[in-house]
Amino acid sequence: MLKLHPVQERLLFLLKANHESPLTVRELQEELQVSSPSVVQHHILQLEKKGYLRRNPTNPRDYQVLSDSPDKLVTYLNLYGMAQCGPKGSLLDGDPIDRVPISTKILGFPSSEAFMIKARGDSMQPMIKEGDLVIVKKTSDVNDSQIAVCVNNGEVLIKKIQRIKDRNRVRYNLISLNDDYQPFLADENFKIEGIVRSVLNYTN
Repeated sequence: MLKLHPVQERLLFLLKANHESPLTVRELQEELQVSSPSVVQHHILQLEKKGYLRRNPTNPRDYQVLSDSPDKLVTYLNLYGMAQCGPKGSLLDGDPIDRVPISTKILGFPSSEAFMIKARGDSMQPMIKEGDLVIVKKTSDVNDSQIAVCVNNGEVLIKKIQRIKDRNRVRYNLISLNDDYQPFLADENFKIEGIVRSVLNYTN
């Protein structure tokens, strides 16, 4: 672990303490009592370079503090196929078909929560094509219109999710991005494995 400047130690503490409601750069400047916002930005970049912080490149206020165990620059993610789920009805209970090296900087979340799946079929075109490698964040919670990897009736799918209130329960409508495929209701044993975070397009 690389040694931190005193300002970086204080900054790391502030980022960790305010993770649920992130402070603005101006607020961080005031808390740190430094001369300008650019000084704050400099130390944030240093924390990233030293492996103590990871930020979502599309949303700077979406970050993960790694102060207790700085992440490696490269991690190996389990890659699963879509042919079948594991013995307990979960994709992640099955054996991965490969382990793929990925830069942790492109994840935007802890690598321990990530896995990959190799897409098949054309139901999610144009976003996801046959053979694309899809990076997924493990979670069982999903919001409307998010793209999820799920298991439905024993089949592994990638679908856009729509919640439907059915009397006293919530059911899920599974939607393809390709208009050639009609939406359909998930079965009783439907299971969400994770949310799609990025797609590595495959080319022959």
